[in-house]
Amino acid sequence: MPSWGEVLEEYKGLRDVNALDTIRHKYLRIMHQYTGRNVITYYSGFLQRPKGSLSIDIDDNDKNAFMQAVCGLDKTKGLDLILHTPGGSIAATESIVTYLRSIFGNDIRAFIPQMAMSAGTMIALSCKEIVMGKQSNIGPIDPQFGGMSCAGIIEEFKKAKADIQADPSAIPLWQTIISKYHPTFLGDCDKAIKWSETMVGEWLRTNMLSQEHDCNTIAEKIVKTLGSHEKTFAHSKHIHIAECKNLGIKVVPLEELQGEPKEGCKDLQDCVLTIHHTYMHTFSNSVAAKIVENHEGNAMIVNMPVPVQTAVVR
Repeated sequence: MPSWGEVLEEYKGLRDVNALDTIRHKYLRIMHQYTGRNVITYYSGFLQRPKGSLSIDIDDNDKNAFMQAVCGLDKTKGLDLILHTPGGSIAATESIVTYLRSIFGNDIRAFIPQMAMSAGTMIALSCKEIVMGKQSNIGPIDPQFGGMSCAGIIEEFKKAKADIQADPSAIPLWQTIISKYHPTFLGDCDKAIKWSETMVGEWLRTNMLSQEHDCNTIAEKIVKTLGSHEKTFAHSKHIHIAECKNLGIKVVPLEELQGEPKEGCKDLQDCVLTIHHTYMHTFSNSVAAKIVENHEGNAMIVNMPVPVQTAVVR
């Protein structure tokens, strides 16, 4: 397999400003040769960019990127969607999944070479199965407001009520905390939780778990566990393949993907991981914040915003 270091050597050997684009497109075509399916990558440079950077999260502009990547593909061949994202907007996520399913139906597989967190996990759960390696992980799907867990906020409010009922002298302490909540805040948190759980539960029942006789029970277990602030402890928790299987998520081990050697790739697993390495190099050697592209090289690349220089007269 072309490892991270070997991909770097291939990049240096090409001596071309567009070398990383060339390498990515090469291995995306090879993956298409292995599977006979459409391949679209959705990659964020969140590991290489400062936390809180613009353009790295899932947002409504991604719909334009997916429209670009889908254009011209043979829709009957299904879709293999390679995900690497920290998550983002629930509304944008719902719209993207709705769009992709309107094009490819239920014939969508999610590949997670490393991480698909939060709303990225939601996208993966909308697919018919998830391909993960030993190094791969998804994350909790509990909604966040301003970096705060909606479930954690409601949990804290319930504790405040219980503490005050047990000991009214606790009112001044809790009043300092609760007074920071703006009107409708608790209601918005509750609705965000219901929105995400209802949405993901429906996706699971109508695709990944549609052939299971107890699909409702399994879907509820997955949603309630991944959406529980109490069970997952932190929104950044990494949930690996064994735990995914225990929850009832349909997971295919990346290590089991085989195939004949092709252009330096021993098998399909090698090809997928090589694709991942090329994106890591791309983000480390460019100003790209997010890339959505297909196996034919049709892509939309979102760059980091350039700071505006303001003229100052002294």
